[in-house]
Amino acid sequence: MKKKTLISSTKYVLVLLFLLSNVTAFSQKKKQKETKTETTKDTIAKTKGYAELLKKGSLKKGLFNVIQVKTDIYFEIPDSLMGREFLVVNKLSQVPMQVNEAGLNKGMNYENKVISFYKDTVAKKVWVKSSLPKVSSPETDAITASVKDNFSESIIEVFDIETKNSDSTSVVIKVNKVFDGKQKSFNDVLSNIGFGGSVKSDLSYIEAVKTFPGNIVVKSQLTTSVSEGGPALSVTLGVTSNIVLLDKVPMKPRFLDKRIGYFTEKHWYFNDNQHAMVEKELITRWRLEPKKEDEARYLKGELVEPKKPIVYYIDPSTPKQWRQYIIDGVHDWQAAFERAGFKNAVIAKEPTESDTDFDIDDVRYSVITYAASPKANAMGPSVVDPRSGEIIEADIIWWHNVMTSLHSWMRIQTGPIDPKARGNKFSDTHMGEAIRFVSSHEVGHTFGLKHNMGASFAFEVDSLRSKVFTEKMGGTAPSIMDYARYNYVAQPEDGVTAITPKIGEYDKYAIEWGYRWYPNESEEKTKLSALIGKHQNDPMYFYGEQQDGGAIIDPRSQSEDLGNDAVKASEYGLKNLKRVVDNILTWTYEKDASYYETGKLYIGTIGQWQLYNRHVLNNIGGVYLNTTVHGDHKSSYVPVSATMQRKATDYLLRNVITIPQWLFFNPILDKTNPLKDSPVGPYEYTPYTLSRELQYGILYDLFSDERLLRMIENELYQRNGAKDKLFTVSDLFKRVHQQVFSGTIQNKSLSILERMTQKNYVDVLIVSTNKLFEKTDAKKLMFTKTLNMPMLCNHVHEDQMIRNINQSSLKRVTEVTSEKKGELNKVLQLLKLKKNTGNLETRNHYSDLINRIEKALNNPL
Repeated sequence: MKKKTLISSTKYVLVLLFLLSNVTAFSQKKKQKETKTETTKDTIAKTKGYAELLKKGSLKKGLFNVIQVKTDIYFEIPDSLMGREFLVVNKLSQVPMQVNEAGLNKGMNYENKVISFYKDTVAKKVWVKSSLPKVSSPETDAITASVKDNFSESIIEVFDIETKNSDSTSVVIKVNKVFDGKQKSFNDVLSNIGFGGSVKSDLSYIEAVKTFPGNIVVKSQLTTSVSEGGPALSVTLGVTSNIVLLDKVPMKPRFLDKRIGYFTEKHWYFNDNQHAMVEKELITRWRLEPKKEDEARYLKGELVEPKKPIVYYIDPSTPKQWRQYIIDGVHDWQAAFERAGFKNAVIAKEPTESDTDFDIDDVRYSVITYAASPKANAMGPSVVDPRSGEIIEADIIWWHNVMTSLHSWMRIQTGPIDPKARGNKFSDTHMGEAIRFVSSHEVGHTFGLKHNMGASFAFEVDSLRSKVFTEKMGGTAPSIMDYARYNYVAQPEDGVTAITPKIGEYDKYAIEWGYRWYPNESEEKTKLSALIGKHQNDPMYFYGEQQDGGAIIDPRSQSEDLGNDAVKASEYGLKNLKRVVDNILTWTYEKDASYYETGKLYIGTIGQWQLYNRHVLNNIGGVYLNTTVHGDHKSSYVPVSATMQRKATDYLLRNVITIPQWLFFNPILDKTNPLKDSPVGPYEYTPYTLSRELQYGILYDLFSDERLLRMIENELYQRNGAKDKLFTVSDLFKRVHQQVFSGTIQNKSLSILERMTQKNYVDVLIVSTNKLFEKTDAKKLMFTKTLNMPMLCNHVHEDQMIRNINQSSLKRVTEVTSEKKGELNKVLQLLKLKKNTGNLETRNHYSDLINRIEKALNNPL
């Protein structure tokens, strides 16, 4: 009985399970059907929304189709472009006066970033992520998984998917917020130009949108409020954002050799076989390649046209008389690219009617932009693909007032030997040739070339006085990328006429090294190394890195110097400066005009004198810094010879420690003081004040701690005990002391200028000694930096030397302290001995100096 009941129960359970499984299956099918129905409805709704959007607005087809409905902007992004890399390039396209005065102008590129779009079908959103694509590893290596996790992208923006296109192969997003100033994700103009604050969205709008096969251009008017101690000012900036599709496969990079000067992008390389990460620098350059059908001819040495030449457009707002000179300055580089195997590689032209899409702010066009501004400068930046160093586009900014600098340089440096360079205004032809030189220099930067401040050191100074040599070389240095300026060495009797900087031998060599095409990496490495090796001992091909102007170590690489002997070049320069001073009133004469031009030329002449002084000064304690490699048999550090340092010191004693009265006290002062422009008008400098300040500056730098420490290092490191070949700190103090106190030693009454020099000298020693004992943060006492990872950043700004040499830590316990205090004690003893000699003014002067020195030496610090 019990058994029968059990069987019946089992049947019942099985039947029940069967029924439940059918119900479940039915329920699941129903849900799937409902889900499918909902998805279908959603798709229908989305595509219906797309049709309605098109009906309401206008459609522009391109990289992303752009739909505009009144003031709303929509991007239609194809699924095929999801995950691809784009470069956002932001530029100024309009600026008001307040920004213009701050040195910011149309055409300036202030922010770039790499972004990618990702579709999220679950959240119905498009995520935008940004990355620094400067890290690489082989796809199949195990470490690659770690590389991806440790250098991942960051989310910078998100958009709702508004609708889909008719076949659901693209999504539509509304993008107003990233271009009208509400969000900073795509364009943070205020932070990047140093204004800070936020955009006033109610006073900002999207002005225009254009789309092309490879990029999108969005123009906006963004307004902010600026207040600096006064009422708030409304400032509206015209900005242009380009979204550029980057190639799937980046250009093959070329790696930097530091013996040649190129801008670079840092890149880190990881792989499984390493014992340490490798950091390399990719030079920035255009993708210049022969056409496939021309490769064989190219490799045989025939000149061929590149697949895609480098084209520059002249801004239509450029005054007509200067356009051809700017074009000629670009085309002067043709010979350099021919050295690299390419003809017609560089083209400059004015836009024509056939360039229907031409837009200065469009990254498809490299433009030499002419900026109406009081700023006197020009610059040549580039937009670079950070993955490879490929230059995508270049914008040369040409400020209108650069001509004021050219006028001043030519007048002061070449006026004595060139009658065309003497008037208040030059002929258009003469100014045009100067514009051509600047055009060539700035275009050189857009090819990736850095300044080569050491190029001018290749020429013997006296060769710059040779008509035959200067005509043969064609310029003042082997590189137009040096700041060699004009030939101030040549004298009127020399008959030299080739006095303008031009593209030289180094420039051609640098372009060949950077742009010659090679079919494979192995050949490229071998040939490039051989090219540098062939020229490494020839000064014509020397690359001298730009240094911080206030901390020159290598005197070969200075701005605006000429020749291989700064003392001799500056002495020739002074002869010409005396001729300028003698003619300032004549050259600037203009009936019924003020003496404004006279005062301006006068202060420019004084500035040139100070420039010569610094060229000479930097040889004292100077060190030649050579970029060396194993096997080249070169020394990395070569102190400037003792002979040269003595010559340099004697020059300063003659021309600075003894103030040149021909320069500071002459008939010009009957008419005007030296004048310098300022925001409130011309600013006058009295000769006593100006000469005192400029002399003090030279003395302070002469006895800077870093300079004296280099001299001490040299003394310690001198080989073979050749002490007679040294110029020591003691030698320097002895020479200067004898000159500064010569009148005191001879019991003479001192002139105003002699007393001024003594005060400057003593004050320099007191101030610099006191600084050695200022309270120092413990963190600043580090001898060297810790082993930090290198920073992922753009190339170092050129006004700072990339090579860092630490000589300044713990200066309080160096010989510098003893030397400076020793000299102060020596001066004190002399003054106490002579305090009752000379006239009343001299005795008062001695008493003052004694009090100052005693107070400084008894300073409890």
